[in-house]
Amino acid sequence: MKELDDLYPEMVELRRHFHQYPELSHQEVETPLTIANYLKNLGIEVRTNVGGQGVVGVIRGERPGRTAALRADFDALPIQDQKDVPYRSTVPGVMHACGHDAHTSALLIAAKALSRHRQHLKGNIVLIHQFGEEVTPGGAKPMIEDGCLDGVDAIFGTHIWAPMPLGQVGIKPGAIMAAADKFTITITGRGGHGGAPHLTADALLTGASVVSHLQQIVSRRIDPTEAAVISIGTFHSGQAFNVIGEEAVIEGTVRTFSKQVQETVITEMERVIKGVCDSNGASFKFDYEKGYPPVINHEKETGIVRECAKEIVGEEAVIELAPNMIGEDFSYYLERVPGSFFFTGAGNQTTEAVYPHHHPKFDIDERAMLNAAKILVSSALEFLGEK
Repeated sequence: MKELDDLYPEMVELRRHFHQYPELSHQEVETPLTIANYLKNLGIEVRTNVGGQGVVGVIRGERPGRTAALRADFDALPIQDQKDVPYRSTVPGVMHACGHDAHTSALLIAAKALSRHRQHLKGNIVLIHQFGEEVTPGGAKPMIEDGCLDGVDAIFGTHIWAPMPLGQVGIKPGAIMAAADKFTITITGRGGHGGAPHLTADALLTGASVVSHLQQIVSRRIDPTEAAVISIGTFHSGQAFNVIGEEAVIEGTVRTFSKQVQETVITEMERVIKGVCDSNGASFKFDYEKGYPPVINHEKETGIVRECAKEIVGEEAVIELAPNMIGEDFSYYLERVPGSFFFTGAGNQTTEAVYPHHHPKFDIDERAMLNAAKILVSSALEFLGEK
Protein backbone atom coordinates (compact mmCIF):
# COMPACT_ATOMS: atom_id res chain seq x y z
CA MET A 1 0.00 0.00 0.00
CA LYS A 2 3.05 2.26 0.39
CA GLU A 3 3.34 2.22 -3.39
CA LEU A 4 -0.17 3.68 -3.71
CA ASP A 5 0.75 6.38 -1.17
CA ASP A 6 3.71 7.34 -3.36
CA LEU A 7 1.47 7.49 -6.44
CA TYR A 8 -1.19 9.66 -4.78
CA PRO A 9 0.03 12.97 -6.33
CA GLU A 10 -0.39 11.44 -9.79
CA MET A 11 -3.86 10.24 -8.82
CA VAL A 12 -4.83 13.81 -7.93
CA GLU A 13 -3.33 15.10 -11.19
CA LEU A 14 -5.35 12.60 -13.20
CA ARG A 15 -8.57 13.39 -11.35
CA ARG A 16 -8.18 17.12 -11.91
CA HIS A 17 -7.52 16.57 -15.60
CA PHE A 18 -10.70 14.52 -15.98
CA HIS A 19 -12.59 17.09 -13.90
CA GLN A 20 -11.53 19.90 -16.23
CA TYR A 21 -12.50 18.00 -19.38
CA PRO A 22 -15.74 16.12 -18.63
CA GLU A 23 -17.80 14.30 -21.25
CA LEU A 24 -21.49 13.44 -21.11
CA SER A 25 -22.87 9.90 -20.98
CA HIS A 26 -22.63 8.07 -24.32
CA GLN A 27 -20.68 11.01 -25.77
CA GLU A 28 -17.31 10.09 -24.29
CA VAL A 29 -14.45 10.33 -26.80
CA GLU A 30 -11.33 11.82 -25.25
CA THR A 31 -11.84 10.25 -21.81
CA PRO A 32 -11.73 6.60 -22.97
CA LEU A 33 -8.84 7.49 -25.30
CA THR A 34 -6.87 8.92 -22.35
CA ILE A 35 -7.65 5.85 -20.24
CA ALA A 36 -6.63 3.42 -22.98
CA ASN A 37 -3.37 5.23 -23.68
CA TYR A 38 -2.51 5.34 -19.98
CA LEU A 39 -3.03 1.58 -19.62
CA LYS A 40 -1.14 0.80 -22.83
CA ASN A 41 1.83 2.83 -21.59
CA LEU A 42 1.89 0.56 -18.54
CA GLY A 43 2.21 -2.45 -20.83
CA ILE A 44 -1.30 -3.60 -19.99
CA GLU A 45 -3.35 -5.50 -22.55
CA VAL A 46 -6.17 -3.14 -23.62
CA ARG A 47 -9.42 -3.52 -25.55
CA THR A 48 -11.29 -0.37 -26.62
CA ASN A 49 -14.82 0.37 -27.81
CA VAL A 50 -16.14 -2.39 -25.57
CA GLY A 51 -19.93 -2.28 -25.79
CA GLY A 52 -19.60 1.27 -27.12
CA GLN A 53 -17.09 3.57 -25.45
CA GLY A 54 -15.86 1.12 -22.80
CA VAL A 55 -12.22 0.29 -22.12
CA VAL A 56 -11.05 -3.01 -20.63
CA GLY A 57 -7.51 -3.71 -19.47
CA VAL A 58 -6.14 -7.07 -18.33
CA ILE A 59 -3.16 -7.55 -16.03
CA ARG A 60 -2.13 -11.15 -16.50
CA GLY A 61 -0.22 -12.62 -13.59
CA GLU A 62 2.67 -14.94 -14.28
CA ARG A 63 1.27 -17.53 -11.87
CA PRO A 64 -1.99 -19.37 -12.59
CA GLY A 65 -5.08 -18.49 -10.59
CA ARG A 66 -8.53 -16.95 -10.65
CA THR A 67 -9.57 -13.62 -12.19
CA ALA A 68 -10.86 -10.58 -10.28
CA ALA A 69 -12.36 -7.51 -11.94
CA LEU A 70 -12.32 -3.91 -10.72
CA ARG A 71 -14.73 -1.38 -12.21
CA ALA A 72 -14.85 2.42 -12.51
CA ASP A 73 -17.22 4.66 -14.50
CA PHE A 74 -16.13 7.83 -16.30
CA ASP A 75 -19.13 9.83 -17.61
CA ALA A 76 -20.13 13.31 -16.43
CA LEU A 77 -23.42 15.19 -15.97
CA PRO A 78 -25.20 18.10 -17.76
CA ILE A 79 -24.57 20.54 -14.88
CA GLN A 80 -22.73 23.88 -14.86
CA ASP A 81 -19.71 23.74 -12.55
CA GLN A 82 -20.01 26.55 -9.99
CA LYS A 83 -16.92 25.79 -7.90
CA ASP A 84 -14.18 28.38 -7.59
CA VAL A 85 -11.21 26.04 -7.96
CA PRO A 86 -8.32 25.84 -10.46
CA TYR A 87 -9.59 22.49 -11.79
CA ARG A 88 -13.15 23.68 -12.47
CA SER A 89 -14.75 22.22 -15.60
CA THR A 90 -13.77 23.96 -18.83
CA VAL A 91 -16.82 22.60 -20.67
CA PRO A 92 -19.91 24.84 -20.37
CA GLY A 93 -22.86 23.04 -18.83
CA VAL A 94 -20.97 19.80 -18.16
CA MET A 95 -19.20 18.68 -14.99
CA HIS A 96 -18.17 15.69 -12.93
CA ALA A 97 -20.75 16.13 -10.18
CA CYS A 98 -20.82 12.54 -8.97
CA GLY A 99 -17.21 11.46 -8.51
CA HIS A 100 -16.71 9.40 -11.65
CA ASP A 101 -13.49 11.30 -12.36
CA ALA A 102 -12.24 10.09 -8.98
CA HIS A 103 -13.32 6.51 -9.65
CA THR A 104 -11.39 6.50 -12.91
CA SER A 105 -8.24 8.04 -11.42
CA ALA A 106 -8.22 5.66 -8.46
CA LEU A 107 -8.50 2.63 -10.77
CA LEU A 108 -5.79 3.88 -13.14
CA ILE A 109 -3.32 4.30 -10.29
CA ALA A 110 -4.37 0.94 -8.85
CA ALA A 111 -3.56 -0.52 -12.28
CA LYS A 112 -0.17 1.16 -12.26
CA ALA A 113 0.73 -0.30 -8.89
CA LEU A 114 -0.55 -3.77 -9.77
CA SER A 115 1.17 -3.86 -13.17
CA ARG A 116 4.55 -3.48 -11.49
CA HIS A 117 4.08 -6.81 -9.73
CA ARG A 118 2.56 -9.02 -12.40
CA GLN A 119 5.46 -11.48 -12.11
CA HIS A 120 4.28 -12.24 -8.58
CA LEU A 121 0.56 -12.06 -9.33
CA LYS A 122 -1.43 -15.25 -8.92
CA GLY A 123 -4.19 -15.05 -11.52
CA ASN A 124 -5.44 -12.02 -13.45
CA ILE A 125 -7.01 -8.64 -12.77
CA VAL A 126 -9.48 -7.14 -15.25
CA LEU A 127 -9.85 -3.35 -15.26
CA ILE A 128 -13.33 -2.30 -16.42
CA HIS A 129 -13.60 1.38 -17.33
CA GLN A 130 -17.28 1.96 -18.05
CA PHE A 131 -19.06 4.67 -19.98
CA GLY A 132 -22.61 5.98 -19.59
CA GLU A 133 -23.53 5.05 -16.01
CA GLU A 134 -25.62 8.18 -15.45
CA VAL A 135 -28.17 7.61 -18.22
CA THR A 136 -30.36 4.56 -18.75
CA PRO A 137 -29.51 2.39 -20.60
CA GLY A 138 -26.10 2.50 -18.97
CA GLY A 139 -22.82 1.14 -20.22
CA ALA A 140 -22.59 -1.93 -17.99
CA LYS A 141 -25.03 -4.11 -19.91
CA PRO A 142 -23.54 -3.61 -23.40
CA MET A 143 -20.03 -4.03 -21.99
CA ILE A 144 -21.03 -7.35 -20.43
CA GLU A 145 -22.64 -8.43 -23.70
CA ASP A 146 -19.36 -7.54 -25.41
CA GLY A 147 -17.43 -9.85 -23.11
CA CYS A 148 -15.96 -7.65 -20.36
CA LEU A 149 -16.78 -10.32 -17.75
CA ASP A 150 -15.58 -13.31 -19.76
CA GLY A 151 -13.45 -15.44 -17.45
CA VAL A 152 -14.07 -13.17 -14.44
CA ASP A 153 -14.67 -14.96 -11.12
CA ALA A 154 -15.55 -11.94 -8.96
CA ILE A 155 -15.90 -8.16 -9.27
CA PHE A 156 -15.41 -5.24 -6.90
CA GLY A 157 -16.40 -1.58 -7.24
CA THR A 158 -16.83 1.53 -5.15
CA HIS A 159 -18.60 4.87 -5.18
CA ILE A 160 -16.86 7.91 -3.77
CA TRP A 161 -19.49 9.28 -1.39
CA ALA A 162 -19.52 12.92 -0.24
CA PRO A 163 -22.37 12.51 2.33
CA MET A 164 -20.03 10.17 4.25
CA PRO A 165 -16.98 11.74 5.94
CA LEU A 166 -13.47 11.03 4.72
CA GLY A 167 -12.07 7.96 6.40
CA GLN A 168 -15.31 6.02 6.61
CA VAL A 169 -16.25 3.09 4.40
CA GLY A 170 -19.81 1.85 3.98
CA ILE A 171 -20.59 -1.77 3.21
CA LYS A 172 -23.66 -4.00 3.16
CA PRO A 173 -24.22 -7.59 2.10
CA GLY A 174 -27.43 -8.08 0.16
CA ALA A 175 -29.44 -5.20 -1.27
CA ILE A 176 -27.45 -1.96 -1.00
CA MET A 177 -28.92 0.09 -3.88
CA ALA A 178 -32.37 0.07 -5.46
CA ALA A 179 -33.83 -0.69 -8.85
CA ALA A 180 -34.29 2.66 -10.59
CA ASP A 181 -37.32 2.77 -12.90
CA LYS A 182 -38.96 5.59 -14.87
CA PHE A 183 -42.61 6.08 -15.80
CA THR A 184 -44.64 8.47 -17.95
CA ILE A 185 -48.40 8.90 -17.62
CA THR A 186 -50.20 10.74 -20.42
CA ILE A 187 -53.80 11.68 -19.60
CA THR A 188 -56.11 12.81 -22.38
CA GLY A 189 -59.37 14.57 -21.53
CA ARG A 190 -61.54 17.12 -23.34
CA GLY A 191 -60.46 20.74 -23.19
CA GLY A 192 -62.67 23.77 -23.04
CA HIS A 193 -63.43 27.15 -21.55
CA GLY A 194 -62.41 27.76 -17.94
CA GLY A 195 -65.85 29.22 -17.30
CA ALA A 196 -67.66 26.09 -18.50
CA PRO A 197 -65.89 23.17 -16.79
CA HIS A 198 -69.02 21.02 -17.00
CA LEU A 199 -68.48 20.70 -20.74
CA THR A 200 -64.93 19.36 -20.33
CA ALA A 201 -63.01 16.38 -19.03
CA ASP A 202 -60.29 18.18 -17.06
CA ALA A 203 -56.95 16.48 -17.69
CA LEU A 204 -55.14 18.66 -15.14
CA LEU A 205 -57.61 17.86 -12.36
CA THR A 206 -57.50 14.17 -13.28
CA GLY A 207 -53.70 14.23 -13.23
CA ALA A 208 -53.64 15.89 -9.82
CA SER A 209 -55.94 13.19 -8.49
CA VAL A 210 -53.71 10.48 -9.99
CA VAL A 211 -50.65 11.97 -8.27
CA SER A 212 -52.48 12.01 -4.94
CA HIS A 213 -53.75 8.45 -5.24
CA LEU A 214 -50.37 7.06 -6.33
CA GLN A 215 -48.94 8.04 -2.96
CA GLN A 216 -51.24 5.56 -1.25
CA ILE A 217 -49.74 2.55 -3.04
CA VAL A 218 -46.61 2.34 -0.91
CA SER A 219 -48.44 2.97 2.36
CA ARG A 220 -51.42 0.71 1.68
CA ARG A 221 -50.47 -1.88 -0.95
CA ILE A 222 -46.85 -2.74 -0.09
CA ASP A 223 -45.84 -4.87 2.89
CA PRO A 224 -44.52 -2.42 5.53
CA THR A 225 -41.43 -4.60 5.98
CA GLU A 226 -40.53 -4.01 2.33
CA ALA A 227 -39.18 -0.78 0.83
CA ALA A 228 -40.54 1.17 -2.13
CA VAL A 229 -40.65 4.76 -3.36
CA ILE A 230 -42.92 6.42 -5.93
CA SER A 231 -41.80 9.96 -6.71
CA ILE A 232 -43.31 12.40 -9.21
CA GLY A 233 -40.67 14.49 -10.94
CA THR A 234 -42.63 16.49 -13.54
CA PHE A 235 -46.26 17.48 -14.20
CA HIS A 236 -47.15 19.42 -17.34
CA SER A 237 -50.64 20.52 -18.27
CA GLY A 238 -52.48 23.54 -19.63
CA GLN A 239 -51.66 26.43 -21.93
CA ALA A 240 -53.55 29.46 -20.60
CA PHE A 241 -55.14 30.69 -17.37
CA ASN A 242 -58.69 30.52 -18.69
CA VAL A 243 -58.48 27.28 -20.68
CA ILE A 244 -59.04 23.81 -19.26
CA GLY A 245 -56.25 21.65 -20.64
CA GLU A 246 -56.88 18.60 -22.75
CA GLU A 247 -53.70 16.76 -21.79
CA ALA A 248 -51.54 16.18 -18.72
CA VAL A 249 -48.15 14.48 -18.77
CA ILE A 250 -46.69 13.16 -15.53
CA GLU A 251 -43.21 11.68 -15.14
CA GLY A 252 -41.60 10.06 -12.16
CA THR A 253 -39.50 7.25 -10.74
CA VAL A 254 -40.07 4.06 -8.78
CA ARG A 255 -37.41 2.57 -6.51
CA THR A 256 -37.61 -0.98 -5.15
CA PHE A 257 -35.32 -3.75 -3.90
CA SER A 258 -37.26 -6.86 -4.98
CA LYS A 259 -38.84 -7.91 -8.26
CA GLN A 260 -42.02 -8.92 -6.45
CA VAL A 261 -42.49 -5.46 -4.98
CA GLN A 262 -41.59 -3.91 -8.33
CA GLU A 263 -44.29 -5.89 -10.13
CA THR A 264 -46.85 -5.09 -7.42
CA VAL A 265 -46.14 -1.37 -7.77
CA ILE A 266 -46.55 -1.52 -11.56
CA THR A 267 -49.85 -3.39 -11.30
CA GLU A 268 -51.22 -1.08 -8.63
CA MET A 269 -50.15 2.05 -10.49
CA GLU A 270 -52.05 0.99 -13.60
CA ARG A 271 -55.10 0.11 -11.50
CA VAL A 272 -55.08 3.51 -9.79
CA ILE A 273 -54.54 5.46 -13.00
CA LYS A 274 -57.34 3.61 -14.78
CA GLY A 275 -59.75 4.08 -11.90
CA VAL A 276 -59.17 7.81 -11.62
CA CYS A 277 -59.31 8.38 -15.37
CA ASP A 278 -62.48 6.32 -15.77
CA SER A 279 -64.20 8.28 -13.03
CA ASN A 280 -63.26 11.57 -14.71
CA GLY A 281 -64.10 10.61 -18.28
CA ALA A 282 -60.49 10.70 -19.45
CA SER A 283 -58.24 8.19 -21.21
CA PHE A 284 -54.60 7.46 -20.45
CA LYS A 285 -51.35 5.94 -21.64
CA PHE A 286 -49.00 4.41 -19.07
CA ASP A 287 -45.38 3.86 -20.10
CA TYR A 288 -43.18 2.10 -17.55
CA GLU A 289 -39.46 1.66 -18.20
CA LYS A 290 -37.55 -0.73 -15.97
CA GLY A 291 -34.13 0.76 -15.34
CA TYR A 292 -31.17 -0.68 -13.46
CA PRO A 293 -31.92 -3.70 -11.26
CA PRO A 294 -31.13 -3.45 -7.53
CA VAL A 295 -27.49 -3.78 -6.49
CA ILE A 296 -27.32 -7.03 -4.52
CA ASN A 297 -23.94 -7.64 -2.89
CA HIS A 298 -22.70 -11.17 -2.33
CA GLU A 299 -21.95 -12.24 1.23
CA LYS A 300 -18.47 -13.74 0.78
CA GLU A 301 -17.09 -10.92 -1.39
CA THR A 302 -18.57 -8.27 0.92
CA GLY A 303 -16.79 -10.03 3.78
CA ILE A 304 -13.53 -9.64 1.87
CA VAL A 305 -14.16 -5.91 1.41
CA ARG A 306 -15.05 -5.58 5.10
CA GLU A 307 -11.80 -7.13 6.31
CA CYS A 308 -9.64 -5.24 3.81
CA ALA A 309 -11.32 -1.93 4.69
CA LYS A 310 -10.73 -2.55 8.41
CA GLU A 311 -7.02 -2.93 7.73
CA ILE A 312 -6.92 0.33 5.77
CA VAL A 313 -9.25 2.75 7.62
CA GLY A 314 -9.69 0.99 10.96
CA GLU A 315 -12.46 -1.22 12.31
CA GLU A 316 -14.49 1.66 13.79
CA ALA A 317 -14.59 3.45 10.43
CA VAL A 318 -16.20 0.55 8.56
CA ILE A 319 -19.94 0.95 8.91
CA GLU A 320 -22.91 -1.18 7.91
CA LEU A 321 -25.12 0.88 5.61
CA ALA A 322 -28.87 1.00 5.32
CA PRO A 323 -30.13 0.30 1.78
CA ASN A 324 -29.86 3.32 -0.52
CA MET A 325 -32.65 4.24 -2.94
CA ILE A 326 -30.19 5.55 -5.55
CA GLY A 327 -29.65 3.31 -8.59
CA GLU A 328 -26.41 1.98 -10.09
CA ASP A 329 -25.82 -0.25 -13.10
CA PHE A 330 -23.10 -2.11 -11.21
CA SER A 331 -26.11 -4.34 -10.53
CA TYR A 332 -25.71 -5.98 -13.94
CA TYR A 333 -22.20 -7.17 -13.08
CA LEU A 334 -23.42 -8.65 -9.81
CA GLU A 335 -26.17 -10.54 -11.64
CA ARG A 336 -23.45 -12.33 -13.65
CA VAL A 337 -20.63 -12.92 -11.14
CA PRO A 338 -20.16 -12.69 -7.36
CA GLY A 339 -18.89 -9.37 -6.05
CA SER A 340 -19.40 -6.38 -3.85
CA PHE A 341 -19.99 -2.64 -4.25
CA PHE A 342 -19.07 -0.32 -1.38
CA PHE A 343 -19.07 3.39 -0.53
CA THR A 344 -15.89 5.35 0.23
CA GLY A 345 -16.38 8.45 2.35
CA ALA A 346 -15.20 11.69 0.70
CA GLY A 347 -16.89 14.49 2.66
CA ASN A 348 -14.95 17.18 4.52
CA GLN A 349 -16.45 20.33 6.06
CA THR A 350 -13.11 22.15 6.17
CA THR A 351 -12.49 21.81 2.40
CA GLU A 352 -16.09 22.56 1.37
CA ALA A 353 -16.60 18.98 0.23
CA VAL A 354 -20.09 19.19 1.68
CA TYR A 355 -22.39 19.46 -1.32
CA PRO A 356 -24.51 16.46 -2.38
CA HIS A 357 -23.90 14.49 -5.53
CA HIS A 358 -25.31 16.11 -8.70
CA HIS A 359 -24.95 19.59 -7.13
CA PRO A 360 -23.19 22.34 -9.15
CA LYS A 361 -20.68 22.85 -6.31
CA PHE A 362 -20.02 19.16 -5.75
CA ASP A 363 -16.46 18.29 -4.77
CA ILE A 364 -14.63 15.66 -2.74
CA ASP A 365 -11.73 15.34 -0.36
CA GLU A 366 -9.36 13.77 -2.85
CA ARG A 367 -7.73 11.59 -0.19
CA ALA A 368 -10.83 9.41 -0.51
CA MET A 369 -9.42 8.18 -3.84
CA LEU A 370 -6.43 6.72 -2.04
CA ASN A 371 -8.67 4.81 0.37
CA ALA A 372 -10.75 3.58 -2.56
CA ALA A 373 -7.71 2.40 -4.52
CA LYS A 374 -6.23 0.62 -1.51
CA ILE A 375 -9.45 -1.24 -0.71
CA LEU A 376 -10.02 -2.24 -4.34
CA VAL A 377 -6.46 -3.54 -4.73
CA SER A 378 -6.52 -5.28 -1.36
CA SER A 379 -9.89 -6.91 -2.06
CA ALA A 380 -8.77 -8.17 -5.46
CA LEU A 381 -5.54 -9.61 -4.05
CA GLU A 382 -7.39 -11.20 -1.13
CA PHE A 383 -9.81 -12.84 -3.55
CA LEU A 384 -6.90 -14.15 -5.62
CA GLY A 385 -5.26 -15.55 -2.49
CA GLU A 386 -2.30 -13.19 -2.63
CA LYS A 387 -2.56 -11.73 0.87
